[in-house]
Amino acid sequence: MPIQRLNHAVLYVRDVERSVAFYSDLLNFRLDHRLHADGDVPEAAFLQAEGSTNDHDLALMQIEGPVSPPGPGRRPGLAHLAWEVDTLAELRRIRGRLLRWGGLTRELDHGTTKSLYANDPDGLPFEVCWVVPADRVGGVAREALAPLDLDAVIAQFGADLPGGIGISVPAHH
Repeated sequence: MPIQRLNHAVLYVRDVERSVAFYSDLLNFRLDHRLHADGDVPEAAFLQAEGSTNDHDLALMQIEGPVSPPGPGRRPGLAHLAWEVDTLAELRRIRGRLLRWGGLTRELDHGTTKSLYANDPDGLPFEVCWVVPADRVGGVAREALAPLDLDAVIAQFGADLPGGIGISVPAHH
């Protein structure tokens, strides 16, 4: 069960407000939620495509202002693409491969998304994630930034529970 779909794209932009207006007016994206610059969190907006049930299909992170994403020479462009897997067992398998390859850079629990971050051979960043199904979201914190304990998440949800149902995958799937 390899990668199943593109979950979201993250773009670095110079002006979040301008970019929200552009994607909303031109492509009918709708604003789902915002993060305002605070501590280590840059100004950011999370948008959904028309008809989407995903928590966000496009994230916009401001690179200029009181807080900017880490890294030298940030400029507008692609921050990363997030690929989605159907089960936590597949996320664990990919984690093992990334560890053997040496490309795993971070493991984060975003609440509704359990994510591995890595770089490809050219240094391009990407994310591989499993999305908590809509009927299991309940009290799960949204957009959290905690270290991922994959074993604990598997104990909570089971290794073979299909992810994303009702969120990134229509419920009738």
